Amino acid sequence: MKKIMRHFFTLSLTIAAMLSVISQSFAQSEKTYDLGFQEAATPVAERMHDFHTLLLYIITGISVFVLFLLIYVVVRFNAKANPEPSQTTHNTLLEVLWTGIPVLILIVIAVPSFKLLYYTDRPVDPEMTLKVTGYQWYWGYEYPEYDGLSFLSYMIPDEEIDPATQKRNLSTDNVVVLPVDTTILVQVTAADVIHSFAMPSFGIKTDAVPGRLNETWIRITKPGTYYGQCSEICGTNHAYMPIEIKAVPKDEFEAWIEGAKDKFAMNDQPGTTQTAFLQ
Repeated sequence: MKKIMRHFFTLSLTIAAMLSVISQSFAQSEKTYDLGFQEAATPVAERMHDFHTLLLYIITGISVFVLFLLIYVVVRFNAKANPEPSQTTHNTLLEVLWTGIPVLILIVIAVPSFKLLYYTDRPVDPEMTLKVTGYQWYWGYEYPEYDGLSFLSYMIPDEEIDPATQKRNLSTDNVVVLPVDTTILVQVTAADVIHSFAMPSFGIKTDAVPGRLNETWIRITKPGTYYGQCSEICGTNHAYMPIEIKAVPKDEFEAWIEGAKDKFAMNDQPGTTQTAFLQ
């Protein structure tokens, strides 16, 4: 029994140390880094976060229950406390419970999971389209409803970064501008190898496959600047093809469109930033 209690005491100290590290991480998160998901900016991301919370409660409950069983078995059925072990081989009630309860848990998980899956599948009556094309190693964007407005977007090299307004390895020379409160159909493809268009705040991650046109959708609810990256290992510069999207009110978006048509009229010619990056 003393040996068991010694192990239990060691386990308790380990758990206490882990909780201390976690609490310290939360205390420092606002200064150095964040824990958890990025703030949701679309209904899809909000539903994903809610589903994650449900899973967290379920997993925590299962873990606590299993830990209780382990401790109970160690204390109640060790050699000293139970010198004559039971020879029972079947228990109908227990067998029904440990079969039925996991089935119920899976149903509780499956129902909202399928609902979320179907919700994220296709947009209802999209108001505009954004076509995304992955290249090695940058992104191309097209607005089909706006006279085929299109441009390329490259990561800004370290030597050109403005620390006051830009983020290293995330900011791009040409920012994608989209209106808030607008259902947007996003068509994703690639021109060379497989890429993946991923925006954590939007709850989307869609593969860009050459010769195929995959679809997803977003409806941004909060103005702001959001960042993503290619999430498919696509070559030597895979880590250097970020996504930067700026969400603005609809009237501001219409004003940007008018200026962008002139700015990107010669979009076949790479600018200074693109040339510097390729070199």
